[in-house]
Amino acid sequence: MAALLYRLGAWAYRRRRTVLMAWMAVLLALGALAGTAGGAYEDDLSIPGSRAQQVLNTVAAEFPASSGASAQVVFVAPEGRQVADHRPVIARTLTAAAAAPQVVRVADPFTAGMVSPDGRIALAYVSYQEKRAQLEKSSLEALEEVFRPVREAGLRVEFGGSAYADTSSEGESGAEAVGLLIALAVLVITFGSLVAAGLPLLTALLGVGATITGLAAAASLLTLPTTAPALALMLGLAVGIDYALFLVARHRSQLATGMPVAASAAQATGTAGTAVVFAGLTVVIALAGLTVVGIPFLSAMGLAAAAAVVVAVLVAVTLIPALLGFAGERLRPKPGSRVRRRECGDGRPTMGARWVRLVTRRPLVTTLAVVAALGVMAAPAAGLRLALTDNGSAPVASTQRQAYDLTAAAFGPGFNGPLLVLADLANSAHGAADADRQAAATALAERLGTVPGVAAVGRPQLSADDRYALLTVIPETGPQDERTEQVVADLKAMGGEYVAVTGSTAIGLDISELLRDSLVPFALIVLGLSFLLLMLAFRSLVVPVKAALGFLLSLGASLGAVVAVFQWGWLADLVGVSTTGR
Repeated sequence: MAALLYRLGAWAYRRRRTVLMAWMAVLLALGALAGTAGGAYEDDLSIPGSRAQQVLNTVAAEFPASSGASAQVVFVAPEGRQVADHRPVIARTLTAAAAAPQVVRVADPFTAGMVSPDGRIALAYVSYQEKRAQLEKSSLEALEEVFRPVREAGLRVEFGGSAYADTSSEGESGAEAVGLLIALAVLVITFGSLVAAGLPLLTALLGVGATITGLAAAASLLTLPTTAPALALMLGLAVGIDYALFLVARHRSQLATGMPVAASAAQATGTAGTAVVFAGLTVVIALAGLTVVGIPFLSAMGLAAAAAVVVAVLVAVTLIPALLGFAGERLRPKPGSRVRRRECGDGRPTMGARWVRLVTRRPLVTTLAVVAALGVMAAPAAGLRLALTDNGSAPVASTQRQAYDLTAAAFGPGFNGPLLVLADLANSAHGAADADRQAAATALAERLGTVPGVAAVGRPQLSADDRYALLTVIPETGPQDERTEQVVADLKAMGGEYVAVTGSTAIGLDISELLRDSLVPFALIVLGLSFLLLMLAFRSLVVPVKAALGFLLSLGASLGAVVAVFQWGWLADLVGVSTTGR
C-alpha cells in the first residue's frame, strides 16, 4: 500500500496541472449534471414490509384524501380577544384555501370544534393530495398568502403539520462558514503559514463540492433524504480537513529536515497517505454498516456520507501532492521557526511530547482513570430512547415550531401526533352486515376512546365499499413521549388482528424499535470488519484489540452524553437544544 501510494504521490506531483484540471473538470461536470438533470431530495420514512407501512399503503388506496400531507393553520387572537370575533374573515380565507394549489380538503375549526377552551386559539387543517416530498414550495407559499387577510385583521397565524415537516439543513450554511473560519484560524496558528493552513480547507471544500453536486445528480435516480447533503457536508468537511492535514503536516516536517520538495510530497503520500486510506476505510465501513438496519432512508444517509469520505480520501492522495507541487518551497519552514526547531531536535520537548511522557509514566493508572471516566460517561446510555425528529425539534423561531407549541398548549400534545386506526369491518371478528358497518365503526370508536392515554377519537370514515373504517385517535401525550408508545400497544391489543394502527407517529415508533434492535448487530459488524482491516494494516492482534476496546468505550460514552444532553437536558442551553426529554 505504501509503495503504491508513494508512486501515486510522485505521479500527482509531476502531473500536478493534469491532476488539478481533472478535479476541476469533475467538479464542473457534476455541477452541470446536477443543474440540468438533478432530482429533489425526498424524506421517505417508510419500513418496507412492516405492519404499519402495509396498513398505511391500504389507507392510501382506500382513503386517498387522507393519504397526503396536511398543514395545520393556527389562528391566535390577541390577549383579551376571542378568535370567533374574526370568524367571517377566517371563513373567507378557508374557502380560498380550498382552491389553493394541490389542496383537496379544508377543515373549518369552528364546525370541527377545534377552538381552545379560552377561545383564543383555533386550529384548521388543510389536506393535500400529495405527500410532503411531492409538494411544491409554491403551493405552501400560496397557502400562506391566502391567509394574509387574517394577519391584517390582527390575528397571528402560524403553519405546521406534516406539510411543513422539513428536516433539511436550510439556514445552516452560516454555521458551516463560522466553523471554517475557526478551522482556518487554528491551522494558521498551528502551521504559522497561511499557505499551509489554506491547503486543507481548499481541498476539503473541493471534495465537499464534488460530493454535494454528485448527490444532487444522483437524486434524480435514487431516493435520498433531505438530511443526506447536510450529513455529507459536515462529515466531508471534517474528514477532508483532517486527511489533508495528515499529508501537509508530514510534508512540512520533512521539508524542515532539508528533504527536496518532490521527494517529500511522494513520501508524505506513501506514509501519511496510508494512514488516511485505512482511516477512511474504517469510517466507510461504519457508515455503510447502517444498511444492516433495514431502513431505506437511514441506509441512504449512510451511503451518502460514505461517498463524502471516499471523495475526501481520493482528494487527499491525489490533489494534495499536486498542490504541494504548486506550493513548492513556500511550505518549507523558515530557519528558527517552531517546526524547524522541532524537527532539527533543539532539545526542547514539545507540548505533545510532554503529554505523552505524562500519560506513559504510569500506564496502568492512566488506563484505569480513562476507563473509569468513560464508564461514568457511558452510564446514562442505559436509558437511551430513540425517536424521529418532528416539528417540535425545529428552530424556536420557525413557524412550524410555533404552530407545534401553540397546538400542544391549546389542545394537548397529542394533536401534534395523531394516530390512524384502520378497521376491516368485513371480517368475521366484527361480523357486521353491510347496513350495520357504520354502527360497528361508531362502536369501535367508543371502545378506542376507553383506552388509557387516549384523549379523543374522531368520527369514523368509511371507504367507498364500506369495508374499511378509518379513525383518528388523539393520544394525551406527544409523538415522542414513551407513554404514546404504550397507547399504540394498547390500541393494537384491543383491536386484535383486524384493527391496525398506523400514521407517522406509529411508523416512527416502529423505526425507533428497529433502530434499538439493530444497534448491537450494527456495532458488531462494524467492529468485526474494522478489526480485520486493522489486522491487515498492522499485521498484529494487539493493535486491533486495543482499537476495538477503544471503540466500545468511546461509543458508550458518546451515547451516554447524548442521553444526558438530549433526554436529561444537561448543558442543553449551551449547545442550543431547546426541547429535551420528550
